[in-house]
Amino acid sequence: ASKKTRRLLDKSKTFHVTCGVTICIFSVLHVAAHLVNALNFSENYNEEFLALNAANYRGEDPRKLLFATVPGLTGVIMVLVLFLMCTASTFAIRVSNYDIFWYTHNLFFVFYMLLMLHVSGGVLKYQTNLQEHPPGCFNPNKTLRQNLTVPKSFEELFPDYTTEPFPEDLPVPEPFVQNHFMRICSEEPKFQSHFPETWFWISGPLWLYCVERLYRYIRSNKPVTITSVISHPSNVLEVRMVKDDFEARPGQYVILHCPRVSALESHPFTLTMCPTDTKATFGVHIKIVGDWTERFRDLLLLHSNQDTEILPIFQQRRYPKLYVDGPFGSPFEEALNYEVSLCVAGGIGVTPFASVLNTLLDGWKCYKLRRLYFIWVCRDIESFRWFADLLCMLHNKLWQENRPDYINIQLYLSQTDGIQKIIGEKYQALNSRLLIGRPQWKLLFDDIAKCNRRKTIGVFCCGPNKISKILHKLSNSSNSYGTRFEYNKESFS
Repeated sequence: ASKKTRRLLDKSKTFHVTCGVTICIFSVLHVAAHLVNALNFSENYNEEFLALNAANYRGEDPRKLLFATVPGLTGVIMVLVLFLMCTASTFAIRVSNYDIFWYTHNLFFVFYMLLMLHVSGGVLKYQTNLQEHPPGCFNPNKTLRQNLTVPKSFEELFPDYTTEPFPEDLPVPEPFVQNHFMRICSEEPKFQSHFPETWFWISGPLWLYCVERLYRYIRSNKPVTITSVISHPSNVLEVRMVKDDFEARPGQYVILHCPRVSALESHPFTLTMCPTDTKATFGVHIKIVGDWTERFRDLLLLHSNQDTEILPIFQQRRYPKLYVDGPFGSPFEEALNYEVSLCVAGGIGVTPFASVLNTLLDGWKCYKLRRLYFIWVCRDIESFRWFADLLCMLHNKLWQENRPDYINIQLYLSQTDGIQKIIGEKYQALNSRLLIGRPQWKLLFDDIAKCNRRKTIGVFCCGPNKISKILHKLSNSSNSYGTRFEYNKESFS
């Protein structure tokens, strides 16, 4: 598939949210219409249309229709489930208490089961004898004087029109039928409940979902072996693992599940180290934010000092069981498929690019990428130490291979309180690339466009929404150098 198609598929989360909002909007309209219907069934009960009446008698309490019938009760429960799912999906609740979001969101299965039961009450009906009783036809054998005004022409032809049946041997004058576009009914209308069809539309997707969940369970049912745990500054934990027959590409992510932390809860983490032909180890960097990551960190560092850098592999028996589901694709897989790429990271958003840098450290000549602009914005100086060793090794490797221009590293320290600090003597290669403040994005894009005339540049961003919006707008802006920017974004928020 083309890059444009893949970028469209990467909008799956946006599409999912759009579907959810659409369901909510039309559910409000649907519920409002049924509330009006319940009131109308009660107030406008008509004995002549017994088959169409949902109420049993005139003036019946509409609440009985809502809470004492299958369609009504299932509808009320579905509204409650949908309300819980929508409110718990807001950003504030996801950040403050992810458990609430996770468990309420899984109520979707209850919602769809109720949806299939919802139509079984047969409230909605259709007419089965349209040929014998077309809409708007006139039935002369039935008195409709109370509800239907008899046309004047008909009164003149039949002055003695009473409640008695219309004489069968007296035909209705043809001119009357032609002038008033009426058809004669041959029998009374008959109605029948619709056959439930909701299951037909839901069963297919639910079956696919269950098959996929089963496949993912089988694929991830064997726990991984944790080889080491590294505690980094600024509350970041690195976990390195090995697993049989595990393959992944730079930019992909995995879902971690630790039963001792939560029996049902799982979380996605970008791979910062991918397995290669020479090593089977892969790893993730975890920012300790939220109760799940805090409990996971406490379990991993339970028998060691919090300041311990690396826990040896012979302590493996102390680690809790950890299951890995994946890997899964992301937009950052394309970073190596452009001739020129611009990678912008904000804080822990650097993790998708770490696996790309690790891959280039093993060898860059086999990839299409020939120039990489790497921009990293952090609030505190300690955050740069997460991947300082990796950046320095890659920088030194490229200098030794006479390709110092292959990667352009720019590190921005956004909060310094007016005091400029350095990373340390160990990282002299990075000290000269450390800048104070925030990037001048417009000037940066102009400079990159000027140096790469008439080329297509892949822009990859993982960070705050404010930076993402700026980069997206600049990528869509035209320039005088004929350079084209293609924007890609990843976010798990």
